[in-house]
This record gives sequence, C-alpha cells and structure tokens, in this order.
Amino acid sequence: MAEAATKSKVDVDFDRIREQFPVLTQQVKGQPLVYLDNAASSQMPARVADRIHAYHRNEHANVHRGIHTLSQKATDDYELTREKVQQFINAEHKDEIIFTTGTTDSINLVANSFGDRFINEGDEILLSEIEHHANIVPWQMVADRLGAEIRVIPVDDNGDIIWDEYLNLLNNNTAIVAVGHVSNALGTVHPVKKIITAAHEYDIPVLIDGAQAVPHTPVDVQDLNADFYAFSAHKMCGPTGFGILYGKKKYLDEMPPYRGGGDMIDKVSFEETTYNILPHKFEAGTPPIAASIGFGETISFLNEIGMKNIAQYEQELLKYGTEQLQSIDGIRIIGTAKEKASVLSFVHEDIHATDIGTILDQQGIAIRTGHHCAQPTMRRFNVSATARASLSFYNTKEDIDRLTEGIRKAISMFN
Repeated sequence: MAEAATKSKVDVDFDRIREQFPVLTQQVKGQPLVYLDNAASSQMPARVADRIHAYHRNEHANVHRGIHTLSQKATDDYELTREKVQQFINAEHKDEIIFTTGTTDSINLVANSFGDRFINEGDEILLSEIEHHANIVPWQMVADRLGAEIRVIPVDDNGDIIWDEYLNLLNNNTAIVAVGHVSNALGTVHPVKKIITAAHEYDIPVLIDGAQAVPHTPVDVQDLNADFYAFSAHKMCGPTGFGILYGKKKYLDEMPPYRGGGDMIDKVSFEETTYNILPHKFEAGTPPIAASIGFGETISFLNEIGMKNIAQYEQELLKYGTEQLQSIDGIRIIGTAKEKASVLSFVHEDIHATDIGTILDQQGIAIRTGHHCAQPTMRRFNVSATARASLSFYNTKEDIDRLTEGIRKAISMFN
C-alpha cells in the first residue's frame, strides 16, 4: 500500500491540482470514482469547462471576417490558442499550426493531402507494428488509391522497435514514415528523434502521432525535427472534437487543400477557385470555436503545472503501478519497453480482460478493456484483448492501491 510513500518527489502539490477536477469527487456504484481511462480521454478541470461555458453564454459569434465586436473578440481568442499551441510545442511559425477535429483528422489530412502531392505508384509507407488504427487505416486507403505499399516496422517482445529492421526498410522508395510517439496499447515510447534523423538521411519526411505523448511529456517539434506532428485536446484535459496538426511550411505550402469551403478560399468563381494562405488553407467551414478557446485555457493550465513536473510525477506513478501489478499472481503486463509512458496494459492467465473490467467497474474503478484500436498490436503479442489502466497527473498511489485490490477481488471471485 502507498501510505506514507504517497508523497511525490516532485515539488508540486498534485493533491491540490486534483481538487480542480470535480468529476473525481463523485461516486460510482457506491464507491469513490477511480478514473484510470486517461489514454481514451482525460478529465477536464473546472476552469476549462467554465471558459467554454463563458464563451457560449456571453461571447458566442463566428470567427474571421466579422466586423462586429463579438466576432472580433471570438477571432482574437480563437487565434490566441494557435499562438499558445505554437509556444507549447515550440513550432517555428504560427502558420504551421493547423486546427483539426482531432489526431485522426490530422492524420487523414496528411495522408490525403501529402499523398496526393508526394506519393506515387510503387512508393512505400512505413508504419510500426504497434500503431493505433488511426495511423494505419488512412495510409491503407491512400496506398490502395495511389498504388503504394505499406511496409511494417516490427517490434520485439518488449514492444520496442527493432532498430536494424527499421533501418533496413528505409530506402529511396520510402515516401513517408508514420509512427506513434507513444503506443496507446503498450505505453512504449518510441525513439522518435532517432527515427526522424534516420529517415531524413534519405530525405524522407516523418509524421508522428503524438496523441499519447503530448499529455504526458514536453514536446519540442523543432528539437525532434518532425515534419508532421498530430495530437488531440481531449487526451490532455481539453475538450473533445478539437485537435492539432503541426506541419513544416515547406510541405504544407505544397500540399493541396483537404476540404473545400469557408475560410480555405481566397477567391471563388465558377471557372476557378484560388486558396487561402496557411493555416487557413486547411481549415474549411466554421471551426470548433468554443473548443479552441477552451483548449487555450487548457494549455495555460498545463503550463502552470509544468510538463516536466507532470512527466516526473507520472513516472513515479507508473513505477509504483508496475510494481503493484507484478505482485499479483497470474497477472502479466503486456508492453515492457525500457521507456514507457503511463500505461499499464495487462492480462490474467485465466480471466478475460472484459470480466476484470466489469468487476472493477462494480467497485467504482474505470479502466479500458479490449483491443484499444490496435488489433495488430494484440496479434503481435498473441492476446485477444488487454485490460488497460492509464494514468494522469491527477491520479494517486491510492488509486493504484484501489486498482490492485480490485483485481485481487476479481481473481478471488473466479477462484
């Protein structure tokens, strides 16, 4: 049990931060909620919800082109979020920040727009063996349409990329490498900077799916030298339906628009349409204004805590959680890479993951069970599903104690 050891080595009062999440004070099935499904969607602090509510209640107007006061304020706040994102991930230019509906939308944008401009018949697209479906299916669709080929970078039994295999797959026919920064199913942290450097030796661009990385660790896209980097607001204490695509200007300038209408136009006639400049070229129609403004508040909130502090604290939780799960007879952790983010994916030798998840829910403990939109990953590790507890900075060692006690209860019920 955690007891006196619950105090973090990080000089931040995470108990006080936890108090900013009202959802965590409720009871589920008569028990205090333990929320450990953060890889699917994290919770939202009250100040972010309040900011979104204030927009809807007092500030609602459409953005861009409006000359009235409300429209101008909405536009200013909407574009301020773009500046905040630029600084948060250290992009060189504000115009390299494209607003999307989420990581999936961002990846689809690149797959289609980059694909139409840069991928040809016979080209190869490299993906890792443990990608989320959102970083597989769009590339398969583009490959089928354009006559390209998907090549798979294998991982070892720990969940780490087999480096020599990756290097052997890189060649002059490789059009793009697309890999996750962190595996949602295993927690593996890929050596993305090293991956990008190796690809750039062949002048191959790299897209990084950062959905599971940006919420848990500082990300500097210039330091990584990433060509594209995608992530979602709702996995980092922000609203749903909002995401970010970072892309280098040298590619975005060359890529055709992905959707048509609204802000992405310059001039329209029935004979010809010309397109807007970046970033608006890729932002068709009325955008998710409230979500954008709310996400700006989210970034301010995270900055006040400090992403380095969050990363260090969550690593403490991950270490403690790993030790606790390993102490339970019959439990096997799937994904044991040396570098991991805060994901504990596990199976029991005799009990299906869904049964474990159901029994935990009866105790007020929320985890995720299934294939986690990563069926190739499940096949690689010869399991049909795992139970996944995913941590955030508002979790505690006491939450992990509740989890392990709940698993032991599930096992005792089946025994």
